[in-house]
Amino acid sequence: MSIWQIAWRSIRQRTLASSLTSFSMGLGVLLVTTVLLAHGLISKSFTDNSDLGYNMIAGAKGGKLQLVLNTTFYLSEPVENIPYTFYQQFLTKAEQEKELARMSSEERGELKDGTYAKNTEFAIPVCLGDYYKSYRVVGTLPKFFESFKKPGGEELKYQFEEGRNFETWNDEHGYYEAVVGSVVARQTGLKLGDQIAASHGGDPNDVHTESPFTVVGILEPSGTPNDRAVFINMEGFYLMAGHAKVEEDEAVGAEIGGKKPLPIKQREITAVLIRTSDPFSPIIIKNRVNEGNTAQIVMPVMQITTLFDKIVGPIQTLLLVITMLVCVVSGISILVSIYNSMNDRKREIAVMRALGARRETVMGIVLSESIILSVGGGLLGWMGAHLLLFLSSPYIESETGVRIGLFDLAPLPRSLEVRLPAAIIESDWIGPLCSLELVIVPALILLAVIVGFLPAYTAYRTDVAEALSASP
Repeated sequence: MSIWQIAWRSIRQRTLASSLTSFSMGLGVLLVTTVLLAHGLISKSFTDNSDLGYNMIAGAKGGKLQLVLNTTFYLSEPVENIPYTFYQQFLTKAEQEKELARMSSEERGELKDGTYAKNTEFAIPVCLGDYYKSYRVVGTLPKFFESFKKPGGEELKYQFEEGRNFETWNDEHGYYEAVVGSVVARQTGLKLGDQIAASHGGDPNDVHTESPFTVVGILEPSGTPNDRAVFINMEGFYLMAGHAKVEEDEAVGAEIGGKKPLPIKQREITAVLIRTSDPFSPIIIKNRVNEGNTAQIVMPVMQITTLFDKIVGPIQTLLLVITMLVCVVSGISILVSIYNSMNDRKREIAVMRALGARRETVMGIVLSESIILSVGGGLLGWMGAHLLLFLSSPYIESETGVRIGLFDLAPLPRSLEVRLPAAIIESDWIGPLCSLELVIVPALILLAVIVGFLPAYTAYRTDVAEALSASP
């Protein structure tokens, strides 16, 4: 019989004490794994999604982080708007003529190449502030789903599970077409042909029932915040009540619910998503825009990285320290459990020695018990953490857009990831295995050896004659 079998039989003889000891270790590992996995996947998702195909965001002056959270992740509220004419500074004359084709020359004014048109690959306006139920309504243009490409190819980043992209003008629906994200469609039951009415500022009593939008497309799941949004034609957004900028001495120039587009001077936007045409343009545009009073330019990746490095990172470190202390306490409980059992097992150990077992064998049996209790409880805690987060994934996805799979591993911190060769990170086999979670099991074995050494050494030094002569 091997020492592992003997150790297992010894554990079974003390089922209750062994189970409680192993459970405490499992609880500690569950907490550690949950913190690593939840923080790692969410922070990676936020960092990756902070660059959804554009490298700059232009918006009203104010909090930079709030602008990113509001525009990219739909997790905050817009503070102020910026003029539509600012957005035109990123467009060529031809692009402006195409977008404003249904507007008279008097209403759109003189068009010319924008100041930053030559530095811009594309610029996409977004208008925020309305909701459909609990989901953010995003007023934008069809090019929102036509400009973003998957990395390293020409395939569009956003595909349609059903239907098509909305159009600026459609003979059947006019300006009132909408596309919904996969999470919105699943949670609300929306389907093609349904009509939706947005509520102003999320107020359920202020619903734009006079201008409903028809759902013409449902997006495939993308794992981005856009799964949790409703996208409507920006021209229709402007024609809803309360969305036109009106001066005190002039009337609204748009016919609410009609076919006449809103004039340029009555338009405002929340932000502009910008992708520059070369590496030097971000510096040029950022410096010139930020010096003025109209808007500000922020780099979404930098803001999210700063958020996690300076705010979320220290909190995660504190949580990890606390959970690691739980594991240490669990290890000590294993030590106490096995050490206390030594008094009851001296005669058993002496018999084993008398039957020919060497001191090293007895010591190995006790160490094996410690390893079984630690690793067994740790593996159960590790699997429990993955199962717990997997079951919580629908709620996490609905709130943050982050999907957590049953077999997802916590990614490495970016500070460690950048030090690894790109070939390892990008490998389909090695990359996913680069995780701090895979250090847990070896660390548990080491902990088991450390905490099991004292009772094992006690067993090693057991005096055979003394133990056998003692009364049973």
